Amino acid sequence: MDTGGLTLRGLTRAPGTARPLIGVTTSEIRKAETVSPTPEGEPPRHEMALGLTYMKAVEVAGGVPVVIPPMDTGLVGTLLDRLDGVCLSGGPDLHPDHYGQEPHEQLGPTAPDLDRFELEIARRADVKGMPVLAICRGMQALNVSRGGNLLQHIPDRWLEIEHRQRMPGQTASHRVDLDPSSRVSRIVGSPVIAVNSFHHQAVDQVGAGLVATGWAPDGATEAIEDPDRDFLIGVQWHAELMVDEPEQFALFRGFVRACEEFSSARFPELAR
Repeated sequence: MDTGGLTLRGLTRAPGTARPLIGVTTSEIRKAETVSPTPEGEPPRHEMALGLTYMKAVEVAGGVPVVIPPMDTGLVGTLLDRLDGVCLSGGPDLHPDHYGQEPHEQLGPTAPDLDRFELEIARRADVKGMPVLAICRGMQALNVSRGGNLLQHIPDRWLEIEHRQRMPGQTASHRVDLDPSSRVSRIVGSPVIAVNSFHHQAVDQVGAGLVATGWAPDGATEAIEDPDRDFLIGVQWHAELMVDEPEQFALFRGFVRACEEFSSARFPELAR
């Protein structure tokens, strides 16, 4: 039967193509009072905030990016049925209630309801075996979703590295040493990678089934992964801002390829 290009998921794809559909979470909300409207624009209201660089990085790596807005957690399953992979993006601090700690005096602004939504996305995508690339806060959310916790303020333990750089995001500020046998090291093609840094929290106790596979020179965990999964990787740096660098592009391309394979396994008619 001619479906006019419609798939089982009700999404249009050109015949013979199978670019994976990849959801990118939005975990930051700008309050109406912080938004400066233009005279021709809409009235002030709460708005989602997500850097376009995430979307462009997924696109240039071969995927079709889709923004995931906060919504009722009961809709997460329906949403994920229509996606081939999930990118957990950066954003504000996770509230420590989610990993059983009291707030640190240096804790930044938090949004516990948004935390719950993103953690539900992470858990459900994980259960489905979907490829997941988790970036900065996203890596921390992935770790918490597996029962891990966070160091709430890095300077309490390490002072050697400035983890909130003042240089532009496209500029590397320190190196990360990768476990040479790790999936992330094999993907980027090196046991060392130059990264940017925009965080003051870090993974502390690693969640169940995850292993730390990358470290800053001061010892802060910069990469985690599940070695039993085809692609479940978290990186603490903002790889999407450095996608012009071959190794950072390779990370996104490896993610998109894993999403392609996941899609082909579920929907073989799209791979023909």
